[in-house]
Amino acid sequence: QHEVGKPLRNCYSLPGLDFTYGMYIHKRDGGVAEAIGHWDAVKPRNIKRIMPRDFLTMNRGAVDAGCTTAREFGLYYKFMDIRCKDENRFLTGWVSKIPAGMTFGRPARPSTPIYDIIQHRYKEMWMEHQRARTIVQKIEKKKLDQVRGNRTTYLRTHPPPAKEESFWHPARFEKV
Repeated sequence: QHEVGKPLRNCYSLPGLDFTYGMYIHKRDGGVAEAIGHWDAVKPRNIKRIMPRDFLTMNRGAVDAGCTTAREFGLYYKFMDIRCKDENRFLTGWVSKIPAGMTFGRPARPSTPIYDIIQHRYKEMWMEHQRARTIVQKIEKKKLDQVRGNRTTYLRTHPPPAKEESFWHPARFEKV
């Protein structure tokens, strides 16, 4: 029967104190002390990867050796097995090849002359540049302010040449 005056229970009862939630790992289940004291270091494994054949180098070598038929090429490939080089391997001694003035392959920035900073030389250069720019803008504005001539103003200033009167008339227009 239902309990009177209490809501219905719609959950399960929890397991006892001896129950372990999740997976129990014997090796790592020692708490904080074991985690700090014993780190599990992964030892590097030397896996020898088989690289694909370098057919360009083998073909060059076969031609230099005097191979001409497919059978000779096959025998050359069988006895002279040349593999591609691994591009992802770490290069040793690459740090010594970088020049002293380079940082990550880019040349170092030139030092800022402190004398120019003290004398406000950069401010003066900027002000001169702004003045020159303002002058150029005024000249361009004057050019735009001028009235642009159209055909009417051109014909007023340059009248067309007068037509010379022709004294010749067709015979049918003359009175006989």
